[in-house]
Amino acid sequence: MFAIAFLYGFPWVWVHIGLRNQKDTEKYYSIEEARDYVNPSASVMVLENNGHARAHSDGQMLRPHLAGNKDGLDGEDVVLTYCAMANLGIGYAPSIEGKRLNLEVLAQHGNNLILRDNDTGEPIQHIYGFRESDTDQTTGDGPTCPLKPSLAMKPWPTFRMTFRGFQKAFPNGEVFVNKPPSNPLLILFDMVTETIFASGISRQHQVAAPVMDNMTHFDDRLPNKTYVWGVTVGNDAACWTDDFVMENNMLVNANVGGRDLVVNYDLKFESIGIWYNDSGKPVTTCDFWGVSDQGKLKRVETVRPGLFWHVWVDFFPHTDINRT
Repeated sequence: MFAIAFLYGFPWVWVHIGLRNQKDTEKYYSIEEARDYVNPSASVMVLENNGHARAHSDGQMLRPHLAGNKDGLDGEDVVLTYCAMANLGIGYAPSIEGKRLNLEVLAQHGNNLILRDNDTGEPIQHIYGFRESDTDQTTGDGPTCPLKPSLAMKPWPTFRMTFRGFQKAFPNGEVFVNKPPSNPLLILFDMVTETIFASGISRQHQVAAPVMDNMTHFDDRLPNKTYVWGVTVGNDAACWTDDFVMENNMLVNANVGGRDLVVNYDLKFESIGIWYNDSGKPVTTCDFWGVSDQGKLKRVETVRPGLFWHVWVDFFPHTDINRT
């Protein structure tokens, strides 16, 4: 009886008290205040809308996994979803066919976060952004797609940069800080939770094998823990490594799913950007803001920035690497 109570009770406590979903309640702080909590060289995941930018460091996102508030991102309902096992943060508009989802952390599989829509009880693979029941089973072994585009949450362009780069680019930006609670019991519980998380995630970044090896596919074209910037356009998938972009003069032209793209690395802001290029001509110069010799470019919304190769290829096994 005790074992049954523990198996049912512990996951509930872990999710609802340990992780404490903050998709609607998060507070964002000024850069000045956030400097006490985020290292200047730390990688932060950034969401931006009309100049309104928010930065989220991996360390601060470690527990809640979901961050957003009812004010929205310059009025847009956008939530950052985060998986520490995959090293992946993605911004989503948390609605499907006009109905807002009641998102909650459920579990992980394939080193990728599984969310749940509590209103339907349906699981949602974080890396895909749509409910399992809406999967198009006719795509074979290629990238998984929903039955129709409207059945997926709309991804919001998400990019990584250093915190010092964020301060340069967005001096009035906001920063997610998961400050300690006032309740001393919660403080103690959080310390235990973060210690457990930090130990496992630190190992995940250091050793070749997945800490939790529940993967279904292995591909040795890159070392497992290589960070890649993955993109999907339709059923096509490609990814790039940061060193490849740097070795190619900080800029790569490619085509994914019939769309011309530009991948560039900006030294000043320490950030890889991936952009649509609809000019019909190769781009030779592009900056952090997407200003190129072929005009102003638009960020690709399906970028999964800086996740582990072994996770990306598990979900997109037919991906190209460093496509030009």
